[in-house]
Amino acid sequence: MNISGLIITHNEEKNMQEVLECFDFCDEIIVVDSFSTDKTVEIAESFPNVKVIQNTFEDFTKQRNLALDAAKNDWVLFLDGDERITPKLREEIIEELNKPEKKDAYYFYRKFFFADKPIHFSGTQSDKNFRLFRKSKARYTAGKKVHETLEVNGTIGILKNKLLHYSVSDYESYRKKMIHYGILKGKELAAKGKKFNILIQYFKTAFKFFKAYVIRLGILDGKEGYQLSYLQSLSVFETYESLKKEQN
Repeated sequence: MNISGLIITHNEEKNMQEVLECFDFCDEIIVVDSFSTDKTVEIAESFPNVKVIQNTFEDFTKQRNLALDAAKNDWVLFLDGDERITPKLREEIIEELNKPEKKDAYYFYRKFFFADKPIHFSGTQSDKNFRLFRKSKARYTAGKKVHETLEVNGTIGILKNKLLHYSVSDYESYRKKMIHYGILKGKELAAKGKKFNILIQYFKTAFKFFKAYVIRLGILDGKEGYQLSYLQSLSVFETYESLKKEQN
């Protein structure tokens, strides 16, 4: 079974070596880079069977679909720079693809880490994403600028071994990431014709914190649980700040 490894990047120098090693069973690797200014591309090109495509970043969905279009194989494994495949997950992927009866797309549950500390709650306990799928049966939904959604026209499975997700290297970088996501989400809402409402902004911001910290048990993750809950709510606040700016 031939498979293409896909990744979109921008200044992923610290992650590139380890994440590209996760594609060691793929017969090609497609890197869609939005003109990194660090050693991301240099590291990528040091690996065999890597094709680097430079494309100006507009949103995550367009970058991902560009990678899909460039892949020569129907089966693709799509990873983010901060994700890692464990040996058990690698073995499960290969076993699944060698079965005569396969699903068309597979969810991966993810184990979240905050500065190398495992997080057990804070809304992360049910976190899962499509990472392995047939591109002939799936496409990222147009119009989604962030938290891109894969539409699957086929059967769906779930792998039992978790993908490691080192999303937070430090508080400040994650804060910037959440603000960036909020800005993109605000632009997405504006494109859909949504109107800014300050009451909705404050209600949804407060509810997001309450949901992550109390309902989703972030309180049990200690200081990191509080910080994650706060930053998730900050992203919601920035979403509506972005929406307001788009309408001015």
